[in-house]
Amino acid sequence: MTTGAGEGASATDASAGPPAPEPASLLSADLLLTPARPANAFEETVQRLLQSIRLGLIAPGERLPPERELAGTLEVSRDTLRDAIGSLADAGWVVSRRGRYGGTFVADPLPAHTTPHSPAPPTDPEALAAELEDTLALRAVVEVGAARRAAERPLAASDRERLWQAYRDCHDAGPGQYRMADSRFHLLIAELLGATSVIPLMADVRMRVNAFLDGIPLLSPNIAHSDEQHRAIVEAILRGSGDDAARAMAEHLEGTEALLRGFYG
Repeated sequence: MTTGAGEGASATDASAGPPAPEPASLLSADLLLTPARPANAFEETVQRLLQSIRLGLIAPGERLPPERELAGTLEVSRDTLRDAIGSLADAGWVVSRRGRYGGTFVADPLPAHTTPHSPAPPTDPEALAAELEDTLALRAVVEVGAARRAAERPLAASDRERLWQAYRDCHDAGPGQYRMADSRFHLLIAELLGATSVIPLMADVRMRVNAFLDGIPLLSPNIAHSDEQHRAIVEAILRGSGDDAARAMAEHLEGTEALLRGFYG
């Protein structure tokens, strides 16, 4: 059993199924840009911006929303927002440009290192094993349940097209883009539920899993299997089979568990 730990396009034919929709935002950049709590406004602003970047909701080279708009969305002062953006700029995640077409842009390429707001897994073997098992348990609960509930909901034609688009984005992604495309695929399933409380849980688990995946080799054969599993998940959701969607997602996640336990065990 396998999963999306690797990267690159597989040999599976993505031309089948509905034609690709017109280019559009797969997921709104506002999905994770929710209001920060006043007591930790700076820290949570950094967290939300960093999650949006690392999970691909704001892609490398894209401009962040205007400062006034972003501060309003996050419900923080502009001084707090500037401090957060300044910290991300110091860490290499964003760059500021002046002039007529200026603004704050996501760095391209993104930095390869982690930051204090995106910790790497612990290095102590016992702590590492405990953190890995906790992460995998949370992922199984959140993602298998999300797939089942997404299949049980009636989906609009536009949402069905977005799901196919998310699959194709993973299928077509190159080595540097696969993990973001994979994260967007899983976040979209959570968004389709219409339950806003699930989205931050999904974002958290994706960040935690990706931190572990960043430490293991990227395996092309694994991505071919992952591509097939993504398609099985999509097809089960679209035909409204909660059992099949849950089963396909569980198989997909079990592959990640096998690889991570192998490399970190």
